[in-house]
Amino acid sequence: MRKHSSGELSSAYGWFALGLLFVVALFNYIDRTILSIMQVALKRDLHLSDTQLGTLTGLSFALFYTTLALPVARLADRVARKYVLTAALTIWTLMTVASGFAGGYLTLLLCRVGVGVGEAGCVPSSHSMISDYFPRHRRARAMAVWGLALPLGGMLGFGFGGKLTAALGWRETFKVVGLAGLLMVPVVVLLLKEPKRGRFETDHPLTSPFRRGFMESLTLLWNLRSFRYLVIGEALQAWAQAAMMAWNAPFYSRVHAMPISEIATWLALITGFGGATGTFLGGALAERLGRRDVRWYLRVPSIAAFLTVPFALLQYFTGDVRLSLASAVVPAIMVNVYLAPGNAVSQSLAPPEMRAFTSAIFVLVVSLVGTGFGPTVTGLLSDLFATRFGLGEAALRYALPTSLIPALAGCAFFWRAASHLPKEMRSLHEIAPLGANEVEPLTAAPVAGAS
Repeated sequence: MRKHSSGELSSAYGWFALGLLFVVALFNYIDRTILSIMQVALKRDLHLSDTQLGTLTGLSFALFYTTLALPVARLADRVARKYVLTAALTIWTLMTVASGFAGGYLTLLLCRVGVGVGEAGCVPSSHSMISDYFPRHRRARAMAVWGLALPLGGMLGFGFGGKLTAALGWRETFKVVGLAGLLMVPVVVLLLKEPKRGRFETDHPLTSPFRRGFMESLTLLWNLRSFRYLVIGEALQAWAQAAMMAWNAPFYSRVHAMPISEIATWLALITGFGGATGTFLGGALAERLGRRDVRWYLRVPSIAAFLTVPFALLQYFTGDVRLSLASAVVPAIMVNVYLAPGNAVSQSLAPPEMRAFTSAIFVLVVSLVGTGFGPTVTGLLSDLFATRFGLGEAALRYALPTSLIPALAGCAFFWRAASHLPKEMRSLHEIAPLGANEVEPLTAAPVAGAS
């Protein structure tokens, strides 16, 4: 491959770098997902309650993941992002290995906190670099490709992790997966090149030659109403997404008495196929419709959030396990639709020197509300329904559907964000025009009724 300076990286290298970032993100989501498929074994071996399992997959992870996301992102906006990413990868894979040596709930909790600490550096650094590998008119597609790591990582976490857990036990599975991810560290150091920051938007109207303070940066983003409502919408949709990812395996084990190896196979297929379809479809559909009306970038996630609800209700309340599994495909698609268009819009609105920080705001709010409270509240309600109402193993059947209430609220916030996008995107595109031969899907032509 021909060498380029950091500011002159070729389009071909951009796709190669995207591939490297995709593999790193894949291990991010594998390490995060395998705990969900292990819940049956962990509950048995460590005598854990559903509330404790919920904190392991949700709140305890999210608290440290989000707490460190902002300072790590501020660092990534100032130093070479590839080294921030490398350090993050090293920490979370080592802590995944350490999880295999946990002797009880507290030690496993500390290890999962360590995983969250490491993973806090992955998303902000990756989003910022992708925005400097690809111009605006290609970002939604690039974000969609990168975003495929979430469903495919979930698929491998459920499938590979489930098979390994059944064959070797949960301790050895943590060790194998963690060591495999650690092998990516030298690859990233040697092959990933740091792109010039803001190389496609040197004339972005919000760009500042001075370093903004924390509150100044936060105020700038808050004043963008499309960004504000988008973050809230994503957080609420992520609540449903995280709850289903964390509790689908125990649901099929308890309610439908499926063996763990069979659950692993089915959820791997549903998570992988459904999630990959939703992630790529969200980016491609928003990009195509957005050429005519920029509001479709956020209307597409709004419609998907609404469609999540009826099919998820059928999944959890039908007594036919095959119908339940078939119905699960639609929510698996719909809860992933928001990823690519949401990332593309937020990174295009943000000044180049604030992109990692902007991504970290997403990580903080979406992870704390979605990843944090989704699994945790579902676990608390499951324990409550089991003890207070005597539902026993069937408690999850009634606890899981409560996560669909935030999804409906997220639908409204996405639609609200879309209404503000034409005005706030238009000024950026008028001041920072494209070249004559570029086709820009994030075009904010005047739209009747836009505020």
